[in-house]
Amino acid sequence: MSESQQDDMQIPLQSPRADARLRPLKGLILAGGKGSRLRPLTATGAKQLVPVANKPVLFYALEQLVEAGIEEIGIITGDSGGQVREAIGDGSQFGAQITYIPQDAPLGLAHAVLTGREFLGESPFCMYLGDNFLRRGIVGHAERFRHSGAAGQILLKKVDDTSALGVAVLDANGKVQQLVEKPKIPISPYAVVGVYFFGPEIHDVVPGLVPSARGELEITDAIQGLIDAGNEVDASLIDDVWIDTGKKDDMLEANRVVLSGITRRIDGEVDSASVLVGEVIIEEGAEICGSSVRGPAIIGKGARLDGAFVGPFTAIGDRVHLESCEIEHSIVLADSSVKNITRRISDSLIGREVVIQRTDHRPHVMRLMIGDHGQLDIS
Repeated sequence: MSESQQDDMQIPLQSPRADARLRPLKGLILAGGKGSRLRPLTATGAKQLVPVANKPVLFYALEQLVEAGIEEIGIITGDSGGQVREAIGDGSQFGAQITYIPQDAPLGLAHAVLTGREFLGESPFCMYLGDNFLRRGIVGHAERFRHSGAAGQILLKKVDDTSALGVAVLDANGKVQQLVEKPKIPISPYAVVGVYFFGPEIHDVVPGLVPSARGELEITDAIQGLIDAGNEVDASLIDDVWIDTGKKDDMLEANRVVLSGITRRIDGEVDSASVLVGEVIIEEGAEICGSSVRGPAIIGKGARLDGAFVGPFTAIGDRVHLESCEIEHSIVLADSSVKNITRRISDSLIGREVVIQRTDHRPHVMRLMIGDHGQLDIS
């Protein structure tokens, strides 16, 4: 099929077969990766718990599964499993029943399926990568799979550069013909999104996989195995916002997308010398004193602004203190402080309990304490 034919192809979300039977689904969320591209933020914490608009990105995946009627959910955890457990608990706050499944090492997405085998049983399931973000969720995709007899269903997004992604080649009917992980030569513009639907047939394939050149059991090899065994794998082309939040700029983009949809809400204290413009959320316990906040922006619980400016697309975490500084298009995590900085901070991701301040000590030199893998840009 030519690229022009693929561009014109419409793959419906709803395509129930005449012999289809309704299938209840389980959920499997992957939250065990190392998060090396977000270091040093993830050196001691789970990358899936880094917040987007003051809510861990992992929570969006949980909420979307529950919204799609998937309430029995297993979470694959790694070294930071304790933090994930503490954040999510038994899942009741989300309307879910959570089972935690430790994984010895992050040995690939297909290895996560192997690790979750006992929990999954013979149930079809949705596997959701915990650091992926979809703006509109998965309700339509889950309904399509529930009504289908397919052994698998993948979500695809047309992108300009697929060299760092898994890609799918489709036939004229929109069925998946071939999966390739990180192709060196472009063979398809359709990247595989980090949300997958599988029937129990996947368990016949995964045990026979061999590690790839990078030492992992690749989910693309597992899907290809389904196809090679004569199973049907459906695909849905999405026009939704899809972000793999593995890097700083991706986190900021997801933050921008979420904040673009917020509605003004003022639960904290704002004094008469402060100005709020546009869609701004001031959480309970926050104090805005002699400051300006231009939305869309969110100020977390217990945060305090003194003579500060917070610009659009900024998320200020809980108990953050901003004093005599300006910041925009940034994320500041909980319990940090920024004081007396004369240059405006922009396009930044600032971790927990970070202190950024200007002092009058002489001689006038820069004194820095930066963790491993940190980055500091100075103009």
